[in-house]
Amino acid sequence: MSQEAPQQNPRPRVATYLRTHLRTIVATAATLAVLVPLAVMWWGSRMPGSYSVMDMGYVDLGGGPDTMGLADRSGHDMSGMPGMVSVADLVADPGRPADVTVDLTASQGTVTLASGRTVEGYMFNGTSPGPLIEATEGDLVEVRVHNDDVEDGISVHWHGVDVPNAEDGVAGVTQDAIGAGEDHVYRFVVDDPGTYWYHSHQVSHTQVLRGLYGPLVVHPRGRPSAVDVMAVTHTYAGTRTLNGDEGVVTFGASPGAVARVRVVNTDNGAVQAWSSAPYRVLAVDGREVNEPTAVEGKRVSVPAGGRYDLEVTAPARIQIGSTALVVGDDDPGRAPQPRDELDMLSYGSPTALPFDASAPDRTFRYSIGRRPGFLDGKPGFWWSINGHLWPDIPMYVVDEGDVVVFEIENHSGEVHPMHLHGHHAVVLSRDGEEATGSPWWVDSLDVDDGETLRVAFVADNPGIWMDHCHNLKHAAQGLVAHLMYSNVTEPYRAGDDTGNTPE
Repeated sequence: MSQEAPQQNPRPRVATYLRTHLRTIVATAATLAVLVPLAVMWWGSRMPGSYSVMDMGYVDLGGGPDTMGLADRSGHDMSGMPGMVSVADLVADPGRPADVTVDLTASQGTVTLASGRTVEGYMFNGTSPGPLIEATEGDLVEVRVHNDDVEDGISVHWHGVDVPNAEDGVAGVTQDAIGAGEDHVYRFVVDDPGTYWYHSHQVSHTQVLRGLYGPLVVHPRGRPSAVDVMAVTHTYAGTRTLNGDEGVVTFGASPGAVARVRVVNTDNGAVQAWSSAPYRVLAVDGREVNEPTAVEGKRVSVPAGGRYDLEVTAPARIQIGSTALVVGDDDPGRAPQPRDELDMLSYGSPTALPFDASAPDRTFRYSIGRRPGFLDGKPGFWWSINGHLWPDIPMYVVDEGDVVVFEIENHSGEVHPMHLHGHHAVVLSRDGEEATGSPWWVDSLDVDDGETLRVAFVADNPGIWMDHCHNLKHAAQGLVAHLMYSNVTEPYRAGDDTGNTPE
């Protein structure tokens, strides 16, 4: 009878194996500890081919009530619920005839600037800048847009004009992009006199940079205007221009004539402007300054997307970056750039606001930073909002009639010109310093690195509105959020499969 072999204890073999392969095991575990979270982050950052901006990120109620139960839903789309209004229905009076009718045709190809230089880009009606659109306070403006051959499609955003939401011109949010060969009609009433501009909001970081924009002016009704001068600044292929021209541009005016110079900054960064003679800042972003005083020895910094109306007496030379506008027949010559910047927080005289900003219904935080991560599956160093990367960003929710305060904080290392669609906000304070001058109303506002600004407005224009950096390259890199009215929904979709790419 045979005897069974004695059983061996497996533990020494296991211990030997662990000792032999310990480094490999530790390295593999460490690699998985890094790769698994990265894979989860990568997967979570990827966007579907078609999505609603209402389903992005998380609900931020700003301390106000959740009147529609948004916080209890996985997405924010409330289609089909009682009391909901579609973006597509938020239009101007459809039965009213237009007071001003404009035809715009967008095309791409060789752009001949006013200076005679040619660049490859985009045009409205064969020119860049596109034609000046003029209207009078209270007019209903109808713009018929045709896309001749812009392959990516286009849309037209009326920058600074608080239009009804359906007319805001943001592809994938308020409309579908206008494809090559297609048409679209915009209708809106211009209630606020001022200086504005229009530009594409489809692949805007490319189309605006390469020329798809133009100026828009709303004149006051029943008030005589001074000599009116456009000064639209834009950089083509590294060269700054003024109204499409380069260098010094002359506008003829008699000595002593008072001129309103409308400076429009269509670039991605601020432009500095100053005058050889005393000047006044009459308006900012289409809103009049209360009791403006003469400015000497100071410059104004016009943010990307912003507009400053400056009053000068001829002859005067206004330097706008590396270009200049001479008002009058004689050029006084270039004055050196002043060291000091005019602070609009204390300029002009205070007057009462039309609402009480001391007790807002909602207070939101918009903290701009920068951190590594994934943006739609791409690794990089991206802009963040409240510590989150796009698309995991806040959806700021308001009810119509709310008094809203935004605290905009920037710790990203760069300046950001922030632009809220559909509303004008008043600047309350900077780094705790309260405003002491005229109410400083803006739709485009530079927030410097290390700075905190408090702004306020009344939520009086229902819709879904972009709130983004107007350095459009930054917007394309994730510095975009939205302001959403609680009872508004939208039928449009963005994403690669839809043809709608607003940034």
